[in-house]
Amino acid sequence: MNSFKKLTASLLVVCFTATALPMQASAAIVSTQEASSSSVPVGERDRVIGFLSREDVRKSIEAQGVNPQDALDRVQAMSDQEVQQLAGRIDQLPAGGDILGVLFTVFIVLLVTDILGLTKVFPFTRSVR
Repeated sequence: MNSFKKLTASLLVVCFTATALPMQASAAIVSTQEASSSSVPVGERDRVIGFLSREDVRKSIEAQGVNPQDALDRVQAMSDQEVQQLAGRIDQLPAGGDILGVLFTVFIVLLVTDILGLTKVFPFTRSVR
């Protein structure tokens, strides 16, 4: 019975962790003009450069060991299609992150492990042991 509890707790941890991962899907009808168009609107390259010029993004780039000026030079050297792809990826980024989902998942995992008697974090739970 003890191994069953451990197996159940392990499966619950994996399941709840997997549900916290962000999954996005989008679909749209693409017109012929959009599909055959290869020119990047003038604002796309400026928008990507503006994103890379933000203070928080610049610090993140530096933390990864990349010179921010090199990143800006690289954007200038990109093809129009690459700039469009990068601008699209920037648009898909979450605005504030999904911290609430992560905190909820951690709470549920700790609650389940408390109930199973594997941990003792919350005083309001009773162990099944």
